[in-house]
Amino acid sequence: MHAFVEAKGWYDPASPRPQTARNLAASLAIESAEVLALFQWTDEEPLAENLAMELADVTLYLLQLASISGVNLEKAVLDKLDRNYQRHWE
Repeated sequence: MHAFVEAKGWYDPASPRPQTARNLAASLAIESAEVLALFQWTDEEPLAENLAMELADVTLYLLQLASISGVNLEKAVLDKLDRNYQRHWE
């Protein structure tokens, strides 16, 4: 992921696609909406290939946002799961 972004020159602050936390968060939300759009106006499942591509986009933006923000995503997920196990759901 980092090698791809570096190769495109997007880590350069003067890039037309600067990889700031804000921009990555916006891109993550946009890609998430594209996942939802696959389900819009139909009860049918989207093509697995189309869903896979959109989920991959979401995952890549999520991983990059966590990375440049200094978040240990694996630890955050495990901590969140632990917290959820201890919650009382109503």
